Amino acid sequence: MVANGYARTYQTQSVLTASPGHLVLMLYDGALRFLALARTALEDRGNDPRRIETINRSLLRAQNIIAELQGVIDHEAGGEVAANLDRLYDYYIRRLLEANLKKDVAPVIEVENLLRGLRDAWAEMLRRQEGAPLAEPAGIRSVA
Repeated sequence: MVANGYARTYQTQSVLTASPGHLVLMLYDGALRFLALARTALEDRGNDPRRIETINRSLLRAQNIIAELQGVIDHEAGGEVAANLDRLYDYYIRRLLEANLKKDVAPVIEVENLLRGLRDAWAEMLRRQEGAPLAEPAGIRSVA
């Protein structure tokens, strides 16, 4: 119990002190974590009575995180890149809705792979900016 409290405090402090770029990375990681939970529950054909609840809750949380990522896009600064990213996020949300309605794992795997690619590209951009002050990335408004 005490360890959970310390972990929660650390996580809160991590979010409060993170740069806007690292907050975006945390959002990607959170969405991927919920997609993995949904995928596991969809692939498990056991008799767990909470399986459907886990699938639904995990997919909704992933959709909410993607909607948050979509909501911080700065279309003025981002131009065509921002517009394309907006369409990608919209596509991800629609595919996850479809996965939830049909209880189909294929759309979850598709979105998970595509989102991981964006996450890895974002992480690489942050790594390249290490050492220099982290400027707010073009096309993304601060989520802080």
